[in-house]
Parts: sequence; structure tokens; C-alpha cells
Amino acid sequence: MADNVNQPEAGRTRDTGRTRAAGPSHELQSGWIFFAAIMMIIGGAMAILEGIAAIAKDDLFVRTSNYVFTFNLTSWGWIHLIVGIVVLLAGCALFSGAIWARAVGIFVVGVSLIAHFLWLPYYPFWSVILIAIDTFVIYALCTPAHSGRAATRV
Repeated sequence: MADNVNQPEAGRTRDTGRTRAAGPSHELQSGWIFFAAIMMIIGGAMAILEGIAAIAKDDLFVRTSNYVFTFNLTSWGWIHLIVGIVVLLAGCALFSGAIWARAVGIFVVGVSLIAHFLWLPYYPFWSVILIAIDTFVIYALCTPAHSGRAATRV
């Protein structure tokens, strides 16, 4: 009875030794990379809308008094617009599965995280949510993608 412990079960096929092609979808097999790409696209679009709102109607936002970092709201609108466009494009580039897209994504989302931290006095609740999302995205981009199938135990 102990002899058949290391033998494959009936019905299970053995690996043929062929290697699978590592195409663009190989990198997206990791759910974290797909999550990061989607969240970057959504976060970039929201930052674009946030920037347009700050540029078009800067009296929409109420600023908290006595905050260390005070900036012109129209300037912040342009900053969020530009950062949002770059984050959106970097999120789209993640679908290519390239390593450079992950590196660019980490850098751009880091800039976005800092921008949302500095945006706290204008829109605190939304900034805290986007800081948390940016943190998860950076984690997702730093997590290595797993290749191959998960090992099964009998």
C-alpha cells in the first residue's frame, strides 16, 4: 500500500516535457497584475476627471485651513490631469506583459500616491481611498508573477 504513494493517480496525465510559449498573456496569469492594470486605468480616469474639475471650477473644492502644503488649486488640477493620463497609459501598457510596464507602473503610481497625499486638504475622503488603492497597486506590481501550474497534493 505504501508503494503507490509517489505514483500518479489513475486518470492524471503526465507532463509531456513541452514548454509553453511565454506570450503577453503569460504575465497576466497573475491576478495581481490584472488587478493592478484595471485599478490603474480606473484610478487614472478618476484623476483625469478630478483634474478637469479642479481646472474648470476651482471654487468647487473647499480647502482645509492651516495645512502645511498649500498650492494653487488650478495648478493641482493640471498636475492631476497629467498624472492621471500617465497612470491610465501605464495601466494599459501592463496588458502587454512587459517588465518595463511594471517598473513604470510602480513609479507612476508612487507619484500618484504622493499627489493624493498632498491633495488631502481639498478632498480628504477621496484622497484616503486613492492612497489605499495606490498602495495595493504598488504591492500588486511588486509581487512576482507565478509561472506554471500550482502543485497539487494527494
